[in-house]
Amino acid sequence: MTQPRRPLSDAERLDWLRLIRTENVGPVTFHRLIEQYGTARKAIEVLPDLARRGGRVKPLRVPPKAEAERELEANARLGASLLCWCEPDYPEPLAAVDDAPPVISILGHAHLLRRRTIGMVGARNASLNGRKFAEALARDLGAAGLLVASGLARGIDTAAHRGALASGTVAVVAGGIDVVYPEENEGLYRDIAAQGVVVAECAAGTTPQARHFPRRNRIISGLSLGVVVVEAALKSGSLITARMALEQGREVFAVPGSPLDPRCRGTNNLIRQGGTLVEEADDILRVFQHLKAPPLAERKDLFSFARPAVPDESEVERARAIVIENLSPTPVAIDELVRGCQLSPPVVLTVVLELELAGRVQRLPGNQISLI
Repeated sequence: MTQPRRPLSDAERLDWLRLIRTENVGPVTFHRLIEQYGTARKAIEVLPDLARRGGRVKPLRVPPKAEAERELEANARLGASLLCWCEPDYPEPLAAVDDAPPVISILGHAHLLRRRTIGMVGARNASLNGRKFAEALARDLGAAGLLVASGLARGIDTAAHRGALASGTVAVVAGGIDVVYPEENEGLYRDIAAQGVVVAECAAGTTPQARHFPRRNRIISGLSLGVVVVEAALKSGSLITARMALEQGREVFAVPGSPLDPRCRGTNNLIRQGGTLVEEADDILRVFQHLKAPPLAERKDLFSFARPAVPDESEVERARAIVIENLSPTPVAIDELVRGCQLSPPVVLTVVLELELAGRVQRLPGNQISLI
């Protein structure tokens, strides 16, 4: 059963924003800090010491309060709102994802995010037939009551948004809530902001970089009960989205295509591996008729539940060398690291937290980490 949640105060919202915008603090680290220290303000206070213990010499950059205020003001000028993970209106399916964004910006009709959602992704260089099929499929799924989520990219994303515009669509953008990429979709972006909803994890004004697109993709799948892939090469970003959907416990659907078209090899392979073949909207709707909402992790009451005990510093000090010895540039799952070190999970997680804040390890999909 989900624990009670409440809107944050203005001061708490600033603290959350400052913490997630802090150098070396990603979503998983953010949630770990809140769980360990109770509030974002307390976490900000202990960050310099944690980073120092992890081996960092240069001071960790924590955005000043004025910088966070400017971001909130930028959102307000755009007509966008800032929604935090612990608040009642934050989408429940996304909240259950391990690396759910602690803070998202919302532009448009936020109430649409309460609807059952289907993600739709595919090739940017999609064929004419692929685009036509995606648009028709999105229109039919929207008519059946589903919200269609995609990433505002060229090709399949654009077709999906257009097909579902009248019924409801959500565009998850890789950069800031006000940055349209590609620029050719400026008109579509404005239509979605007026009739649908736009979601962004990055601060307003952020130009999307390559590293932002996988993060955007896990939001598309996280919002959705399932993801349908229409045209994708064997090493496309759309297949990364499908993999993330599987890791999040979502359904994966794929539209078959000609074996002579490289853009269809990825989708055909998804079907070969067990993805549901899609030739029409009913292929998806039949699955959804018997599909319960994805199992949602119990969302902790961040304002009252008992905090886990912080491991003794001497114990962490002894464990630090063991953890580092077991790490390498090759990714390793956190659970495997705990078993390999033969240490308690709280101790290992504390060392990993220190190393991440120091910039010595990076987190990877699948709850893995590696040395930088």
